[in-house]
Amino acid sequence: MMVTMEGVLGWQFTSLCGLVTWVVLSSILNVTQSIRSLIRPWVTHHVIKGTGFILRIQKLQHKSLDVLFSVLSCVVSVPFYTGFLPLLFWSGHVKLARQMTLLMAFCDYIGNCIKFGHFSGFMWWQDAISAPRPSCPPVRRLTATKDEEEHAQEYGLPSSHTLNTVCLSGYMLYYILSHDQNGDSGLAFVGFSAVSLFIGLIGLGRIYLGMHSLIDIIGDLVMGLGILVFWIAASEYIDNFIVSEQNVTYFWAALSLLLSFAYPTPELPTPSFEFHTSFNGGAFGIVAGIQQSYHQFHHEGVPRLFTSEHTFPSFLGRVLVGIPTILLVKFCTKALAKWVLPVAMNATGIPIRSSGYLPAINKKAGEPKQSGYLRKLFFFAREDSFDIDTAIRFIQYAGLGWAVVDLVPALFSALNL
Repeated sequence: MMVTMEGVLGWQFTSLCGLVTWVVLSSILNVTQSIRSLIRPWVTHHVIKGTGFILRIQKLQHKSLDVLFSVLSCVVSVPFYTGFLPLLFWSGHVKLARQMTLLMAFCDYIGNCIKFGHFSGFMWWQDAISAPRPSCPPVRRLTATKDEEEHAQEYGLPSSHTLNTVCLSGYMLYYILSHDQNGDSGLAFVGFSAVSLFIGLIGLGRIYLGMHSLIDIIGDLVMGLGILVFWIAASEYIDNFIVSEQNVTYFWAALSLLLSFAYPTPELPTPSFEFHTSFNGGAFGIVAGIQQSYHQFHHEGVPRLFTSEHTFPSFLGRVLVGIPTILLVKFCTKALAKWVLPVAMNATGIPIRSSGYLPAINKKAGEPKQSGYLRKLFFFAREDSFDIDTAIRFIQYAGLGWAVVDLVPALFSALNL
């Protein structure tokens, strides 16, 4: 057992050090800046060149098409998945739910890294692609929801809607077919056709709504298929690590922290980093919760929806209990983080600012601060303060993720749901 423990700690430490080394070397060697200088002009050229194609698509403008593609965009949006994934956990499909949650967080991280402008992690700064969206006008851009308005503020390549659809729908199809004991070829054909049609409609809708160019959609398909192939190959190893290995929670906490610091900062403010922080925190909370309660609530023998042990009325009861509970936990963890984190940061000498949660902090930004060791560690270069909102958002979604897989199932058990 001691050898096994040493082996686990060894590869975890090695992987984290490898990630740090890659980010530092890419900064020193200006890898991202070189890639951006090669790719962005090419992408921008094709975005401009593809304007005529977008206008031809938009000549088909009709109210019914506006509604159809707006609804489809909502169905594959981040808020939809935020509400859908907890229901998947509570339906009893726990392995699929945790895999799709982690895949969603992975896609969100990879996709938005490509969009952004320069890295501001452990004090390194590099350019990324930051590809533009189609020019509006002449392109008509339809944003029917607040979520779409926020997405319109982001860069173009890649389209997170299309990328997430390729990966998540593709993985769900793979999961269903791999668990089909009959090996029905007809089911595989129908499933593949339905998924292909759905992906095609999402991509066409992003062009019709004026949100993306053809080059964005093609890039998403290539990137999404690559991520999907990788995830299918690695999903069992990741799942086995989460449910059975040692030191998982501490490793995931370190990985989450490292990925947050290594995340690119856009040339102009966009909501993408908020989405990443939310899913990063949620993924950590889910991993930590599953580590604590796998044998109680997340093993393969958990009753699934539409069985005699888990009927539809009981599922409705779970929804009525679970949704208010996770929202209450999210509210409480946010309030607690807003109270505790500023005190902790000030005690360690790290200067902080707030982009929205705690505006009163910014009024004190000009006051002199004692230079502590942690401040020297995190801000020895160009960073002059830490956005406390990032940590608050991470903690509140980590609390939400933990509640989905640990607290709420415990309530279900107590209420015989």
